[in-house]
Amino acid sequence: MQGRSSAWLVKHELVHRSLGFDYQRIETLQIKSEDWHSIAVISYVYGYNYLRSQCAYDVEPGGLLVSVYHLTRIQYDVDQSEEVCIKVFVPRRNPIIPSIFWIWKSADFQERESYDMLGIHYQNHPRMKRILMPESWIGWPLRKDYIAPNFYEIQDAH
Repeated sequence: MQGRSSAWLVKHELVHRSLGFDYQRIETLQIKSEDWHSIAVISYVYGYNYLRSQCAYDVEPGGLLVSVYHLTRIQYDVDQSEEVCIKVFVPRRNPIIPSIFWIWKSADFQERESYDMLGIHYQNHPRMKRILMPESWIGWPLRKDYIAPNFYEIQDAH
């Protein structure tokens, strides 16, 4: 079953794959990393003016990484806002996705957290550096194939 956003993307000849609807009837779309920036800009122009959340996850050990965006169209004269979920799948060897910081400023810390925990690099992000782990940390703790070190360095809190 094709949703409203998917139909709109088909009409404008934008490549995507419909993943159906979630339990809240929010349409989920899969797009390629190289198409994400243009689709993000078009989505903003189309009225998706709020990035509700961005997160990422590891599909399986050695498999793909996914960056998930929940976009919302907020209008003043409408009781129920329209939402869409967009998933960008990337290979774990070179996980690069265009940053959408310049479209939705709220992506700043969210993209940095996905970078810090899973190693997804958000191209053209103004401050792409670790946000939770120390800069000296090696590896990406939320990857399913991550091997935790058997020691932890005690650091001064000062």
